[in-house]
Amino acid sequence: MTIRLYDTSARQIRDFTPLTPGCVSIYLCGATVQAAPHIGHIRSGLNFDIMRRWFAYRGYDVTFIRNVTDIDDKIIAKGKDQGRPWWSIGYENERAFNSGYDALGCLPPTYEPRATGHVPEMIEMMRGLIERGHAYEADGSVYFDVRSFPGYLELSNQDIDDLRQPAEDGITGKRDPRDFAMWKATKPGEPDWETPWGRGRPGWHLECSAMAHKYLGSAFDIHGGGLDLIFPHHENEIAQAKAYGDEFAKYWVHNAWVTMAGEKMSKSLGNSVLVSEMVKNWRPIVLRYYLGTPHYRSMIEYSEESLREAESAFARIEGFVQRATEKAGTAVAPATEVPPAFAEAMDDDLGVPHALAIIHTTVRQGNSALAADDKDEAIARLAEVRAMLGVLGLDPLDPQWAEESGGGEELHGVVDTLVRLVLQQRESARERKDWTSADAIRDQLNQSGLVIEDSPDGPRWTLGNR
Repeated sequence: MTIRLYDTSARQIRDFTPLTPGCVSIYLCGATVQAAPHIGHIRSGLNFDIMRRWFAYRGYDVTFIRNVTDIDDKIIAKGKDQGRPWWSIGYENERAFNSGYDALGCLPPTYEPRATGHVPEMIEMMRGLIERGHAYEADGSVYFDVRSFPGYLELSNQDIDDLRQPAEDGITGKRDPRDFAMWKATKPGEPDWETPWGRGRPGWHLECSAMAHKYLGSAFDIHGGGLDLIFPHHENEIAQAKAYGDEFAKYWVHNAWVTMAGEKMSKSLGNSVLVSEMVKNWRPIVLRYYLGTPHYRSMIEYSEESLREAESAFARIEGFVQRATEKAGTAVAPATEVPPAFAEAMDDDLGVPHALAIIHTTVRQGNSALAADDKDEAIARLAEVRAMLGVLGLDPLDPQWAEESGGGEELHGVVDTLVRLVLQQRESARERKDWTSADAIRDQLNQSGLVIEDSPDGPRWTLGNR
């Protein structure tokens, strides 16, 4: 068994060899908490949640770090605009991000450090970089000298002579316009911390280099994040960490975006779809299926139609799980091992689409067994399906999803009784061959967010688009 991952720095799929046998260390660039999360933000967390689950399934001891950037220019600006403390903006949105991760079934990270909690580590790194000739102070700010680091831009494969760093407001004293700020000198009304070079606050990139060093050491296995972070953020992280003396990340893994009309989903473009609104209209497990089952390196073009397709596809899986569980007459535990074809797909750069095809094939086999009244075969397929879904965080029988409808078992029982009364009316219409009335009842139930499925044992209902 060898897990293989696409390494952005190597521009090819590589066999994964951990630095420490049996262990894997992952650093994921998490939220910059200037606004509530849209589904593009949460996709990254989902993709790396699936990676983490697969490593754990394969027997690795996983250390998973996902940071929080709780101070930056936009957070400070929003605080001023709204007349609120900057930290209240960050904390409110940090809670919104965690609610989104939780709602979509992401496991909590091993540690979730905040940038503002690691200023001493940043100061220590800047001191070392200045001593080594890779950084300098000017007008109270500290800059990284990009030409002092020969490997700069190897990740994004750019030419330094063509480089233009993103604009940084109020930045003065750079020796080269391509140099970037690790620390920004204090401004009136902004938060600041004391340093040997005067009071100021962190630049965006320094925090991740410092926190990765603290929690994972001078070398770790995997650094992850969205494609948009390759430059400048990850390039600048690499420069700081390696110039400081760290080996830093051995593999670089990047997930693609969620797009809308071909554009990256973002607050600034006004095309974002907030997670808090999505979970009011769609079951969270369906959102997880929608965001987590495309390959992590493939773009997802958002549309209501594609969400409905995901809902229907998951309903076929969930319907089999429910029918087979009823047939078994008792809870059926997931199999101890996933089918070999599923494992092969996941080992190959987390090939979730191919793995999902194995799930659907197994579901069809299980449905055939149910139709043939082959209880043992149906139970065997159910155990395999639950094992595969569990790896993807999509097992509908997992306690994570048991109460997702918001009403618990008592409310479910009440709804079940009422729906069955309506379904009896539909069955009576069908017996009279009054197809118009029968179809109208079914359509009304569908419009209410219920999916009606006819089976040899009678009609069944499940929650659909709420």
